[in-house]
Amino acid sequence: MKLAVIGDLDFVTGFMLAGIVDIYEVSKDEEIFRAVQDVLNRKDIGVVAIKAEFLKKLPAALRREIEERVEPTFIAVGATGGVEEIKEKIRKAIGVELWK
Repeated sequence: MKLAVIGDLDFVTGFMLAGIVDIYEVSKDEEIFRAVQDVLNRKDIGVVAIKAEFLKKLPAALRREIEERVEPTFIAVGATGGVEEIKEKIRKAIGVELWK
């Protein structure tokens, strides 16, 4: 499974430098929806790092769908909640608690 990233240029640059190739650089709100839909339609994406403020701009029904899906697992980066939220999403995605 691959990692995809959705965000503006400042957000995605570090991921690009790390070698991530499934990058969705968006600059307009309507592009966020299209990028998320594209990721949801792909079978090779397992985890999506998305800029937290972009996740908040999605329609409520789509946010709910993202939260309930196991794959791909969306991780909002830059939001409050930090490590504990990421741990919970990983536990939900793979079904195992990695940290005790």
